[in-house]
Amino acid sequence: MNAQTAISSFSELEQWFIDQRVTEVECLVPDLTGVARGKILPRDRFTEDRGMRLPEIVVATSVTGEQPEAGPYYEVISATDHDMHLRPDPTTARIVPWATDPTAQVIHDCYDRHGRLVPFAPRSVLKRVCELFDAKGWNPVVAPELEFYLVERNLDPDLPLKPPKGRSGRAETSRQAYSIDAVNEFDPLFEDIYAYCEAMQLNVDTLIHEIGAGQMEINFFHDHPLQLADEVFFFKRTVREAALRHDMYATFMAKPIAGEPGSAMHVHQSIVDKLTGRNLFSNPDGSASDAFRWYIGGLQRYIPSAMALLAPYVNSYRRLVRATAAPINIQWGTDNRTVGFRSPVATPAARRIENRVIGADANPYVALAATLACGYLGIVKQIEPTPECKGDAYLGDYGLPRSLGEAIALLRDEADLAEVLGHEFVTVYTEVKEAEHAEFMKVISPWEREHLLLHV
Repeated sequence: MNAQTAISSFSELEQWFIDQRVTEVECLVPDLTGVARGKILPRDRFTEDRGMRLPEIVVATSVTGEQPEAGPYYEVISATDHDMHLRPDPTTARIVPWATDPTAQVIHDCYDRHGRLVPFAPRSVLKRVCELFDAKGWNPVVAPELEFYLVERNLDPDLPLKPPKGRSGRAETSRQAYSIDAVNEFDPLFEDIYAYCEAMQLNVDTLIHEIGAGQMEINFFHDHPLQLADEVFFFKRTVREAALRHDMYATFMAKPIAGEPGSAMHVHQSIVDKLTGRNLFSNPDGSASDAFRWYIGGLQRYIPSAMALLAPYVNSYRRLVRATAAPINIQWGTDNRTVGFRSPVATPAARRIENRVIGADANPYVALAATLACGYLGIVKQIEPTPECKGDAYLGDYGLPRSLGEAIALLRDEADLAEVLGHEFVTVYTEVKEAEHAEFMKVISPWEREHLLLHV
């Protein structure tokens, strides 16, 4: 039985601790980057009325652990750094399978002292968007496909990353898309990953070798967005840990190796009517519905403005280049992997849209909230999509921002997205990303030293 359905109250959680002989509890909060923040407690100190707290700034830092020095950020977050009050979500309880002593991990939601969800915490944002669907009587359904690279240990960030050596003692040097033998090179690692996932009751489906050298993809079964975001959050942590135990790294960078394809988090999405159980993307006669078209229209209209949420780092935009298995525009098409929004061939009950724009480096809570928000706005505003692209979308013009700076500006200017995601969240997020971008601009790259040092 899945832990998310088996545990629904604190009393059931306590019994689960007893059954699993838990001695420690990792109290986790996902921050803006998707990093697990929090505290580790002895089991007997983890009580329902404990009132555990963290500074609110903990969930609102850059990937380097910094905050903006001034500006609108501090109109949302107190300069005196107020506490957040953490409440465990019992449905998220999982065993930490690699821990020496029986250890549990539980995701917590963040509240202010008045009992309101902290609006800039990533899990709060996804809950907010899901509530909009719920108010319409809709149940959003998603299924992520998450790509990542296995690389050799790299202790010097100035050195390029390399594919790791497999059981044969050799590293990959050629493209091995869907190769079973290439996956088998890392059987001991993947046996641990699947064992960890089973112990944590994560709903992972198929594993494949992707196009790049050392690039893998794992697919998740479809489910509610909050549950899937939790599972992706846990999965990233699990894969990194398993890889370290096999003397390699697992990375979800969007573009970790020059000359190799980038890594995406493709998200299949649909909507089910809560009363009838019918897929809203299909009419009773099996044809595509207005909601299907409008959802695509919403993705086309708002995804360019949401790119800072889906491609959150400077490195993210290295992936989104022409003819590299990543989209460059907002075209849509049926069974067409060159477009940004693909409609796979499926039965009417399974009709869905695959958003291929999202990077593997995106925070799963933020990314799912953003793509659902765009589709929601499309239906509510009845936005018609462009004509279907039936050819090679790479031959078209760029339709997405080309840099993080451009993406931040577009997000700041999009009032509709701020209304759905929350003005406080958009303010905090864009200010953090602006500070992060400014920090990156202080670094001089090898390319600049090689080509500019003696030539300009």
